[in-house]
Amino acid sequence: MSAFLNAAVATATAVDPACAEPLPVLGRDVTVPLVTGGEVTYAALDYAASAPALQRVWDDVAAYAPYYGSVHRGAGYLSQLSTDLFEQSRATVAEFLDCRATDQVIFTRSTTDSLNLLAAVLPADCQVFVFETEHHASLLPWTNAQVTYLNAPRTPDEAVATLERALADREPLGSPLLERSRELGEGPALVCVTGASNVTGELWPVKELAAAAHAHGARIVLDAAQLAPHHPVSVQDLDVDWVAFSGHKLYAPFGSGVLAGRADWLQQAEPYLAGGGASRKVARRGDGGVDVEWHTTAARHEAGSPNVIGVYSIASACRALTEAGFDSLVARERHLIAKVREGLAEVPAVRVLSLFGDDAPRVGVISFVVDGWNSSHFAAALSAEYGIGVRDGLFCAHPLVRTLLGSEPRTQGECGAPEAAPGERSLNAIRVSFGAGTPDEHVDRFVRAVKELVADGAKWQYRTEEGRCVPAV
Repeated sequence: MSAFLNAAVATATAVDPACAEPLPVLGRDVTVPLVTGGEVTYAALDYAASAPALQRVWDDVAAYAPYYGSVHRGAGYLSQLSTDLFEQSRATVAEFLDCRATDQVIFTRSTTDSLNLLAAVLPADCQVFVFETEHHASLLPWTNAQVTYLNAPRTPDEAVATLERALADREPLGSPLLERSRELGEGPALVCVTGASNVTGELWPVKELAAAAHAHGARIVLDAAQLAPHHPVSVQDLDVDWVAFSGHKLYAPFGSGVLAGRADWLQQAEPYLAGGGASRKVARRGDGGVDVEWHTTAARHEAGSPNVIGVYSIASACRALTEAGFDSLVARERHLIAKVREGLAEVPAVRVLSLFGDDAPRVGVISFVVDGWNSSHFAAALSAEYGIGVRDGLFCAHPLVRTLLGSEPRTQGECGAPEAAPGERSLNAIRVSFGAGTPDEHVDRFVRAVKELVADGAKWQYRTEEGRCVPAV
């Protein structure tokens, strides 16, 4: 097992989960109606899509909101205060990620936006290596580069070996920059890898993949969207060149994200967006055009009025998770993971999806299918009859889910079945995900509901409406 995965296991077993309480989150007392009558406290088990906001984050934002002002654009007190808050948030995120002193922290809209930003600043002739197992946010942005898609590995060691072979086989493109950068142990080749799968929850051997990338003169970007909310992420310890994540998965709403890492490619490229804030000086030329001097700081790629509330919410979440202690958070999450996995293992009709096997370290993200059920139908029944919110579908990771499901024939119900291409079987799965704000009762109810639905069937009739399975009225 890799050093990174060993460290994850050691951290997760260092604290008694019985001593840890879930962190307070918004919505923990919300009740929802059941089609069978009555109401129940909503069990939010779709953290991998958007985690509920921490109460601490909401309170911090509410305290700041009356002082909201323009960032980097005003002499007034509120503008100055907001600017200080914005830049202090940048420092908080850098500390949370254990960035190098020379790294830049750029605020974006999301992980997707962060990786598209990085794709936009790649040097000419850059080659990109990405596993087919990635979320679409890290699979699709590299349209202007030469991309090598790597097959899904079945063990962490196979992932490292697959990458090493691909990097060793890459052909020089005749670029002097490429040859020089190979000698320096730098790009222009880039590896993009997830830290934790948004489908299986499994941890990837990031440190070993980074070592393989650097040994072959490539750089590496870590998609930490599913890792950062569950485990500490150290840019220096993992030795990654960049890391990207989203606030809405880190218990911080308002639509902000982060790209943090090496400054050189960011400074050398044209701004991701052209506009105010990114420009340091603009002057008319004699021929009627304009000359622009762009910032070389993070502002170069932060044109427009910054989302200071979104940025502050990320910083607040970083502080809250750090203060809560990842040892405690990880141990408690492993306790919840064990409950879910042990409960699902008692239902023969359930198959949990996995790349690396049952013993692989993972975060609180578990996907599965149920024999005889379309996953949309099953998810609809969990919601309507038990007040449990999960996700069904292909989870914006279509190649991975199709790889995991495509070889096994199953009988499926029709309600809510997504449309399939001619001659192609309809595929979808169910994903349950949880984290720092999840109480034991939510996962206990989920396991009980799965067992009851498999044993007794749904209590209600369902129909397909605009591609979704919904209760029949």
